[in-house]
Amino acid sequence: MPLLGKGVAAIWHNVAAEVQVDYNHWHVHEHVPERVSIQGFLRGRRYVAIQGAPEFFHFYETESLATLTSKAYLDRLNNPSEWTRRVGPTIKDNNRTLSQVVTSAGIGGGAAILTARVATQAGRDAGFSNWLSSEVFPALIERPGIVAAHLLQGDQASSATQTEEKAMRDRPDDVADWVIFIEAIEVGPLEPLWQDGVLSEASLKQHGAARAALGTYRLHYTLSAEDLR
Repeated sequence: MPLLGKGVAAIWHNVAAEVQVDYNHWHVHEHVPERVSIQGFLRGRRYVAIQGAPEFFHFYETESLATLTSKAYLDRLNNPSEWTRRVGPTIKDNNRTLSQVVTSAGIGGGAAILTARVATQAGRDAGFSNWLSSEVFPALIERPGIVAAHLLQGDQASSATQTEEKAMRDRPDDVADWVIFIEAIEVGPLEPLWQDGVLSEASLKQHGAARAALGTYRLHYTLSAEDLR
């Protein structure tokens, strides 16, 4: 499957324009390498918005959901570096969803990604998941320019774990019930999907979503555990 493991930490947030130079440097030169060096973390990817919000998106592929509540990871979260202590309070509107991979279809990764953070209607999780995994994704990955489609189920309990890094933020993190990623070689093939197509907010609500936040992002940076060896 295109994703390297069965767990994903998916994170969206905003950073004030006046601190973005420091944020970008920290994220590439300390934060992502620090995370990917943790046992069970396989790859980190970082993006910036093309359309939609928040402005920044990044995610980490892990061996399993359990990796995201492991002692090694929590020790890191509870012992932030000085640079992290400086940057952390500038991060706003944070959505951090620790999730289990339900479906990962396609081949490879793309330079652009469509993300959707979804809350589902009561009792409709199974139907929503089956619709995407069995009907939507097999057709999408055959379209020109689209290379992969992923469905993740958010884990509320894991995502709610309190840490020193969380304490720096202005409010509790938002957590999605479901997360959708669609990867493409460029943004063009993604735009019709969420503007008026099969992954539009209206279509998602018809199939079980209560609300959905969608956007497209372009790749900034990627680092795998193999790169550090």
